[in-house]
Amino acid sequence: MRKVLIPKKDYVKELIKIIRVTKDEQKLRNLLSDYHEKDIAEAITFLTETERKHLYRVLGSERIAEIISYFDDAEMYLEELSLEQAAKVISYMDADDALDVLDDLSESKKNEIVSHLDADAQKDVQKLLSYEEDEIGSCMTNNFVCISEELSVREAMSELVRQAGEHDNISTIYVTDTEEKFAGAIDLKDLIIARENTPLQEIVSSSYPYVYEHENISECVEKIADYEEDSIPVLTQDGKIAGILTATDIVELVDDAMGDDYAKLAGLTSEEDLKEPTIVSMKKRLPWLIILLFLGMAVSSVVGIFESVVAVLPIVICFQSLVLDMAGNVGTQSLAVTIRVLVDEDLDTRKKLALLGKEMKIGFLNGASLGVMALVFLGIYIHLFKKYAWMSAFLISGCVGISLVVAMVISGFVGTIIPMFFHKIHIDPAVASGPLITTVNDLVAVITYYGLAMVFLIDIFHI
Repeated sequence: MRKVLIPKKDYVKELIKIIRVTKDEQKLRNLLSDYHEKDIAEAITFLTETERKHLYRVLGSERIAEIISYFDDAEMYLEELSLEQAAKVISYMDADDALDVLDDLSESKKNEIVSHLDADAQKDVQKLLSYEEDEIGSCMTNNFVCISEELSVREAMSELVRQAGEHDNISTIYVTDTEEKFAGAIDLKDLIIARENTPLQEIVSSSYPYVYEHENISECVEKIADYEEDSIPVLTQDGKIAGILTATDIVELVDDAMGDDYAKLAGLTSEEDLKEPTIVSMKKRLPWLIILLFLGMAVSSVVGIFESVVAVLPIVICFQSLVLDMAGNVGTQSLAVTIRVLVDEDLDTRKKLALLGKEMKIGFLNGASLGVMALVFLGIYIHLFKKYAWMSAFLISGCVGISLVVAMVISGFVGTIIPMFFHKIHIDPAVASGPLITTVNDLVAVITYYGLAMVFLIDIFHI
C-alpha cells in the first residue's frame, strides 16, 4: 500500500499573500505572530521597499530584531530604517547577533548606530568588540540565567521565573559561588523534579565544561562540539561568567572552522565572502598562486631533464598528466584525512605511524588496481589508435601502470608526513601543506614516470 504524502505548506507564499491582502494593521500583527521569524525574513525579501517599510511599522522594533538576524545581508534592510529605529532594533538583539549584523555595515554606519544604542546595549556590544576576532569571547551572548548556589530549589525556581522574562536560554541554569565565580550548571529538568527544600548544591553539576574568554576559537571548537550541551559558559580569567555559547553558536563556529579549512586547502588565506569586493578576493588567492607558479617552474625544469626521452618516444608525454593527476588526487585525499585526524589532541606517535602505514597501503592497493586498468586499456588504445605493435603498446602502458603504483604510494606517504611535520613545528598544516604536497607529488611522479620510461622502454627494450 502506497503512503499518501501530505504536501508541505509553503509558509513564505502564505506570508506574502497575508502581508499584501491584510489592510488592518492589528489583524496583520496578530496573523504574523503565528509564523516563525525565519519564514517572515524570507517573505520580506520578496516584498517591495514600500511594503517592507509598512511591515516594519506593523511589526515593531522588538519583532524586527528577532527577524533581522536571519537575513544574509542585513545592511540593505537596516538602511530602510531611520537611525533611531535601527539603533532600537539592534538594542533588542542578543549582543552576539547584534555584532553579526553590525559587521555587515560600513565602519561609519556601524559607529553611528552604536552611538545611538541605549546604555546597556552599547555596553554589551562594546564588550564583544573589545575581543580579538579569533577569541572565543567575541562569539558569546549575555542571554543566560545565573543563580547563586546558596539558594534552595524553591528559591532557585522563583529566581528562574524572574530572570526568564529577560533571558530565553533557560534549559541550562548557571550557578555561582559566594564570590560570584562559576560553580557549575543545572539542567532545567533536574531543577523541576527536585524537591523544593533540597539545597541547590546537591543537583549542581560542578564538572560542567567551560572555556575562557581569550581562548582561540579554532582551539575551542572541537572541545566544545564534543560535549553536545545546549550551551557552554565563557569565563573570565578569574573564573566569573562573562557569557555563554549556545548550541547555535557552536554549530556556526564548527561550520566556520570547516569553511576556513576548506579555504586553506585551496590555498586561500581565509574563506571568501560572496559580498566582498573582487580585489579583496584576488588578494586572498594571489599569494599561493605566485608560490605555485615558481614551484611549477621547478617541476617544468625537471621535465626538461628528460627532454631526450620525449624526443625518442614522444607518446610518453600523452600520459604525463594522467600520472601527475592521480598522484595529486591521492596526496590531497591523504592530506584531508591527516588534517582531520591531527585535530585529536590524544594522537600519539604509534597512531601517527599507523595512519602513515594505512595511507601508503591504500595508495599501493589503489595504485595496483588503477595500474592494471591502465595496462589493459591504454595498451589497447595505443595499439589501435597510435598504431604501435602489441608488444610495444603494452610495454608503454605497463610503464604507465607501474608509475601509477609508485607515484600513488609515495603520494600517500607525502600527503601524510608533510602535514604531520608542520603540525609538529606548530604551523597550520592546512595552510602550508597543500601547495608543497602538490609540488612534491608532481616532482615524484615526473621523475618516476620519465625515469621508468628511459630505463625500461628505451635502454632495455629499445622501443
